[in-house]
Amino acid sequence: MAEWSCSDLTLSFGGHPLLDGLGFSIQRGERIGLLGRNGSGKSTLLKILNGDLEPDGGQIATRPGLTIAGLAQDVPAELSGTAGAFLEQALHAMGVDEPWEVEKRCEQSLAAVGFEPSAPIDHLSAGNARRVLLARALVLDPDVLLLDEPTNHLDLETILRLEALLVRRRGSLVLVTHDRMFLRKVATNIFDLDRGKIVRYDCDYDTFLERKEAKLEEEERQTALFDKKLAQEEAWIRRGVQARRTRNMGRVRALQAMRRERQERRERTGTVSATLQEADRGGEIVLRATDVSHRFGDGPLLLDHFDFTLWRGDRIGIIGPNGCGKSTLLRILLGEIAPDSGTIRRGSNVALGRFDQLHGVLDPKKTVQENVCDDGDSITVAGRTRHIMGYLQEFLFSPDQIRGPITRLSGGERNRLQLAKILARPCNLLVLDEPTNDLDVETLELLEEILLGYQGTLLIVSHDREFLSNVATGALVFDGPGQIREFAEGFDNWAQTLAPAVAPVAKPAPPQPAPKPEKARRLTFKETEELKTLPARIEGLEAEQATVTERLADPELYKGDGSQIAALTQRLEALRTELETAYERWQLLEDVLEKSGRSL
Repeated sequence: MAEWSCSDLTLSFGGHPLLDGLGFSIQRGERIGLLGRNGSGKSTLLKILNGDLEPDGGQIATRPGLTIAGLAQDVPAELSGTAGAFLEQALHAMGVDEPWEVEKRCEQSLAAVGFEPSAPIDHLSAGNARRVLLARALVLDPDVLLLDEPTNHLDLETILRLEALLVRRRGSLVLVTHDRMFLRKVATNIFDLDRGKIVRYDCDYDTFLERKEAKLEEEERQTALFDKKLAQEEAWIRRGVQARRTRNMGRVRALQAMRRERQERRERTGTVSATLQEADRGGEIVLRATDVSHRFGDGPLLLDHFDFTLWRGDRIGIIGPNGCGKSTLLRILLGEIAPDSGTIRRGSNVALGRFDQLHGVLDPKKTVQENVCDDGDSITVAGRTRHIMGYLQEFLFSPDQIRGPITRLSGGERNRLQLAKILARPCNLLVLDEPTNDLDVETLELLEEILLGYQGTLLIVSHDREFLSNVATGALVFDGPGQIREFAEGFDNWAQTLAPAVAPVAKPAPPQPAPKPEKARRLTFKETEELKTLPARIEGLEAEQATVTERLADPELYKGDGSQIAALTQRLEALRTELETAYERWQLLEDVLEKSGRSL
């Protein structure tokens, strides 16, 4: 049964319509993932559905008695009182006054986002404020829940709780998010908002990606055929006098219609095109923290005798709940804040690139152009002088935006500007503080590709699980007051320790009889020969891995055919898998050999 249906929705702020005759329906129990590029109108559409914005035209029909609640992308400037009182006020406003019901629903909703009812909300961080607003939307238990980037500023444990809660809900959901793993687990259907139109995909996210790619390929083929036919008709109409005397007026009218169609065609927004410049290699040690302790005034202990060495080539993800001090740890490691005790030593020849989640590296008094190249009109990228207009247009900025102030940019556009600024300067230590917030999925995937080919050192603060899993190879995890644990095997290794804490408690398995001790076996002749050849095979794979990595680090590669970059990246991933398999096999055979008491 349809909860609501929309027909011919239109909205324009000048130029091409942002929403151009949208028509769709949402059924009871559906969980819709609303996708689209930055600026395509996703948040605007949610505002229309929530009644916060009137469209220019069209109709919205809802079933009688339908209740709607939403989480906006922006956090209100002022919140006051306690979290529990804030939710109680929302319930009273919708007519829920039974004390036991109010108390139960408030406790359940706040527990889902990891918040105490008695916690004050007067001076919350952006992340904690969004948790309270999310709890308010959940406590209303609406028929349709509208969520705009619900995982922004949320820590990983809260994201996992939210996932489980949304999957259990019986109501409908419309969700805008850049978190691909969250989308995979929650969404049952996909709405793709592209160039003012919505295409519905009744499938999961991964299947949508396959179907969307096939659709775009077919669109490109049809566009090429149309343009070819238009060119032929234009050539025909321009032929000599004799041809014009005998031309078919129906054919002329058809040509005029084709011209109008071509003029009205909305081209798909391009993709960001960029590579990361690497500075000269520094020393083996990038920075070292020795016996560092720090707290803010009389507040909680942030670091308690913390020791850490960041080696050249490390790719470390910094993980922890909101407010634990991840950004402060970065500032201490970079020397921006002096610790209470201990020392921070930076290695030689360190060239720093910095991405700040609060956009602190951008000057709001300057234009987009001035933020990248100050008063000049050109920059040097990879040894080549580029005009600033051409360079910033590769990051999808229009000429008007480039000349205008950054105060007119959205959150996603400011993040793209920060990337443009970072990529314009060589660095061998790249520090990223929540780089994925507000980026569309295509730009996010491009950022991953850039970082995978980067041979420098990375420090990353992020709550995006797929991003961390793809990019980070090590992790620093906040584990209680002053304690930080290091995971050498990265985010995935740590995530395995987190999952049981948020997953439902399983019933204990019945006891199994103790297995009989196995008799130590010996290597077969084939396994013995395999063990002899494995070290040389591993050396060969490692040598090839180094060669491919070096090739991907060569800026000249990115001036050529993109298929070569894709092939090298694919080969590098295959080499990693082959090396892991070879090492595991080597260890297994060595263990069998050792237990048998024999030697090669």
